[in-house]
Amino acid sequence: MKIKNPNAGPLTNFEVLEFLKSRGAAKDNSRVIAPVAPSEYKVFDYIMETPACRQTKAQINEFMGKCKTYNLAKAEILNIINLAPRALVELDPIIENPEARYGEELEELTVLVSNVFPPPPLAEEENTNNEENGHEEQDQTDES
Repeated sequence: MKIKNPNAGPLTNFEVLEFLKSRGAAKDNSRVIAPVAPSEYKVFDYIMETPACRQTKAQINEFMGKCKTYNLAKAEILNIINLAPRALVELDPIIENPEARYGEELEELTVLVSNVFPPPPLAEEENTNNEENGHEEQDQTDES
């Protein structure tokens, strides 16, 4: 791999994910033939479990434009994009001195994040519902 622009700045998880996808990383069986190192697949698998897998470039640009009014540090913006916090308790460790710097505006920031970035998947709830429905269907067939 050739480095085109050293120290260009930190990357969001979305940008890393897009890079790995461009190299051929995927969740399917093509892992064997793709020119992606095992360590890169570990990073790919990790990022696929983060909010980055549901984000788009347009959403990130929209958030960066709208969050300028909050005067956040670059590292704080990067972490908010990567983690997509939806509650004050998730936002607190990302921003330095949040109450002193923002006070009531913190709630507005969480609303902004919720409006711009897609909600987390409800996979756990869906799995629970499917298991419950499966058991009910089995019980009904057993009674017949």
